[in-house]
Parts: sequence; structure tokens; C-alpha cells
Amino acid sequence: MYRVASPSEYLVITGVGIKDIKLAKKAWVMPGQSYSVFDVSPVNYTFEVQAMSAEKLPFMLPAVFTIGPRLDDEPSLLRYAKLISPHDKLSNHVKELVQGIIEGETRVLAASMTMEEIFRGTKQFKQEVFEKVQIELNQFGLLIYNANVKQLVDVPGHEYFSYLGQKTQMEAANQAKIDVSEAKMKGEIGAKLREGQTLQNAARIDAETKIVSTQRQGEGRKEEIRVKTEVKVYENEREAEVAEANSELAKKKAVWSKEAQVAEVEAEKAVALREAELQREVERMNALTVTEKLKAEFLSKASVDYETKVQEANWELYKKQKAAEAALYEKEKEADAQKAAAEAAFYARQQAADGELYAKKKEAEGIVALAEAQGVYLRTLLDALGGNYAALRDYMMVSGGTFQEIAKINAEAVRGLQPKITIWTNEGAGGGESGGTTALKEVSGVYKMLPPLFSTVHEQTGMLPPSWMGTLTHDYAHHQSSAPN
Repeated sequence: MYRVASPSEYLVITGVGIKDIKLAKKAWVMPGQSYSVFDVSPVNYTFEVQAMSAEKLPFMLPAVFTIGPRLDDEPSLLRYAKLISPHDKLSNHVKELVQGIIEGETRVLAASMTMEEIFRGTKQFKQEVFEKVQIELNQFGLLIYNANVKQLVDVPGHEYFSYLGQKTQMEAANQAKIDVSEAKMKGEIGAKLREGQTLQNAARIDAETKIVSTQRQGEGRKEEIRVKTEVKVYENEREAEVAEANSELAKKKAVWSKEAQVAEVEAEKAVALREAELQREVERMNALTVTEKLKAEFLSKASVDYETKVQEANWELYKKQKAAEAALYEKEKEADAQKAAAEAAFYARQQAADGELYAKKKEAEGIVALAEAQGVYLRTLLDALGGNYAALRDYMMVSGGTFQEIAKINAEAVRGLQPKITIWTNEGAGGGESGGTTALKEVSGVYKMLPPLFSTVHEQTGMLPPSWMGTLTHDYAHHQSSAPN
């Protein structure tokens, strides 16, 4: 039989006269040979790979891979014909094989990178995934014709990328606010500057000649003051940088979840500070404009001494403003450092609390282990005594010294009471008498017992018997009390 494959298919022939397998687009199939046809067109596989970064942060990597046999390499095509062609390209077997390779290589690569490296180097991360997956697919004769990896997404319950996007948006919004404020400041200052320059030039022509000589004398003093001021400002800036470095060291120990809030607060403070500076600059320019206008109108012929004093006053005002700004900056950095120190102290206390909790858990585990050991000991004793609980109880009381403790406690109790003991007997009762006489003696014995009994009760309780039962003479009571016990 003569067989011809379609443009996207190959014939696989085995049998008589063929050592292994034979691939062909068209061929004669002889008796004793068998053939099959397999399609070599690529197939699209869509996956959502779940992986985890080096910080144990999970994420999802949606990807679409177009994979098919490698047609430009005959050994690869032979491997595909042997291993993959017996299965349908769209079957679960082939899909699970490809998916397992892609997920395995992606997870191994993601586990060696931090989330920041994956997010910022997305293109490089995708290229490395493709290269490693292709190496594994080569052993099956497969080739990645195209691969499209979509944007990294969060696993439900973990919103790392959404929080990162919110942080970026907040930083961009805050920067936009600052840029708008600066542009507005430049426009207002420019307008006021042009207006002020017009008035200044008019006034300067009249006043320049008179103030040049005085300015030369004051320039030396101003330069000295300026140098001292710059040195002071430089020292304050260095101290502020040291405080800032200490603050940065403490901030790095803070939790990631606070970064967005801290950035927002810092941006708001920066915007407010910048707005205050711009407003102060606008007000200063307004004041300069009004001053120059007044000088042009009323002070064009003012004395040189007055102009000199005005210049010195302006310089003193500028110097105080710079000193105030330096003090404000230093206070802000000190506040940031105190905040970072408080957060570090909180973290230390939290670690101490965790350590104490761990110690308590270990102590509880020790108590449980001791109880279990005592249970094993009691079960062993009970088995040795043949299940006799009474014998086990007696053994435990003897080994624990319980009986000795009971005897000691009873002895101490009796010793503390100091009892009075009286002993009496019916003397004179003889034997061998008649039954009637014996009965009378018994009655007589009972009556003989009453006086000693009444005497004993009277001694120990102070109570006397009722009159109908008899009376206790004073001499008898005295005799009984004086008799030895």
C-alpha cells in the first residue's frame, strides 16, 4: 500500500526491514509492516502556575505556551514519535506532562528569587523560565514555539502586588502634588519678579550712586556674617544627617505593612512644608515689591544712612529665617528618630513576650510529660499487683509515708487534749453463788457504778446529776478528785 500524509502529518512505519522506526511524508507500506499517522501542528496550553518566592510569598503566574514537535531536528522528531505520538495532543496525559514540567521549573526558579527581584525583573524571569522548560521538553522532542506570560497576580488571601501598586500610585500622586505646587510658585514668583524688577530698576538709578560707597563698607561685614551662617548651617546639616542615618537604621526593622502609611504621612508633611515655604517666598516677594514701589515713589532721594539700615535689617531677617529653618529641620529629624526608637522598643517587647510564651508552653509540656510518666508507673504497679486497687492504694500510702503521718497527727492531737482518765471496778463479786444472788449482785454493781460515774462527769464537765437520780456528797467528790487516776 502506498500511503501519503497530509501537510501537517508524518507517517511512522515499523516492521520488516526497518531497524527501529521510519518517518516519512509518503512511502510504501509493505506486508509485515505497520504504520500510524501523527499530527505535528503545535498546540496551545493555558496554565495558572502557583509558585512561592524566597520569602515564602505565594503568587500566580498565568501563562499560555504554544508547544509542538521540533521539526528541524530528526532525532527530536523520532523521540516525539516514540514517546508522545501514541497519545492525543489534547489528552490529559500530554497536558499534565507539559504542565508538570512548567510548574516544576517555575517553582524552583521562583524559590531562589525574592518577590522584589521577580517583580522588577519580570522579563528576565520569564526568559529564564522559558529556557529551563525548553531544556526539559527536549527529551520529549518538543519545542516551545511561543510563550506568553501574563502579569503576575496575587493568590487569594495574599495581596502583595495590590499593596505594591497602591504604594506606587500614592508616591506618584504625592509627587504630582509637589510638582503642581512648584509650578504654581514659579509662576507667581516670576510675575512678581518682573513687576518688582521694573520698580527696582527705576529706583536703583536714583539710589545707586548714593549707596555704592556705603555698600562697599558693609559688604565685608556681610560676607563675614554669611560665612559664619553657612558654617553653622553646615554643622546642623551634618548632625541632621547623622540623626537621619540612625533613623534609617531603625526604620528598616519596621514591618512592611507600615511603609505605605509612613510614605503617605511623610509625603503630606513634605507637601505641607513645601507649601509653607512657597507661601513664605511669595509673601516675601510681595513685601519686596511693595517696598520697591514705595522707595520709587517716596524714597528715591532718601539718605544713604537710611538705605544702609534697611539693607542690614533685611540681612538680619534673612539670617533669622535660615536659622529658624535649620532648627525646624533638626526638630523634624529628632521626632522621626524618636518614632523609630519607639517602634524598635515595641518590637523588642514583642519578642520578649514571645519568648515568655514559648517558655510557658515548654513548662506545660514538661508537666504533661511528668503526668504521663506517673501514669505509666501506676499502670506498671497495678499490673504487678494483679489489678488489685486496694493493694495499690496501701502500697502507695506506705511508700509515701501516709500511715506514719496519720499516726503522728493523731498522737499530737491526743497530746494536746491532756485527758483525765478515771478507772473503776466492781470489787468483791464472788463466784459459786446462787442465781438469785447473782442477779441482785448485778443490780448492786450498777448502783455502785453511779457515784464514780457522777463524780467523773462532775470533774470533767462541772455538771451535777439531777436530784431524782441522787446527790453527790462533797466529801465523796473531794475524795474521788484527790484519789490518783
